[in-house]
Formats: sequence, C-alpha cells, structure tokens
Amino acid sequence: MNLEKSTKRIAKRVRKGFQGYPQISLAYFGQSADCATEVVVGYILDEGGEVQEQKFVCKNDARKDETIQTTLLKVIERADARTVIEVPGVSIIK
Repeated sequence: MNLEKSTKRIAKRVRKGFQGYPQISLAYFGQSADCATEVVVGYILDEGGEVQEQKFVCKNDARKDETIQTTLLKVIERADARTVIEVPGVSIIK
C-alpha cells in the first residue's frame, strides 16, 4: 500500500472522533517539531482498561515513512479499533 493511501485512511478514522472501544491512539515524538522519529501506539480494549503500548522507531520522519504508516493502518484494522485518536503535532524528546 502506498504512503498517501495509508495516511488518508488513518486520517479518515481520526476525523470520525470517538466511536467507542477498542481505541487506538497515535503519538509522534522527535528531536524537533519537524521530524517525528518515533510513533507510540496505545491500545485500550474497554473503558477504564489498561493501555498497551507499542513503539515504532525510524531514522527519518515516521509520518512520511511508507512502511510505518502501512503498519499503523494494519494495527488499527487488526485490532478492530472503533476509535482512532492522533495526538496533534510532534512531542519533543528531551
């Protein structure tokens, strides 16, 4: 799957807002606001449930990495997530 298709499908799921559980959250981290080198995926099965996290790391911007974006989409689909939340921007790693 190409990068543009993956990012559009993820963005569409994010725009839907809260639809219930299971819920997936995506948070991007990097050394600067221009380049996200890490993505943390949080998974919550039900309300009040414990968050399970998985981290993906790359050398370049993860938001523009076809492999990472395709993997994120597959994680969302396989988890049968009803809600997808994306933390806006890139959080700075200190």
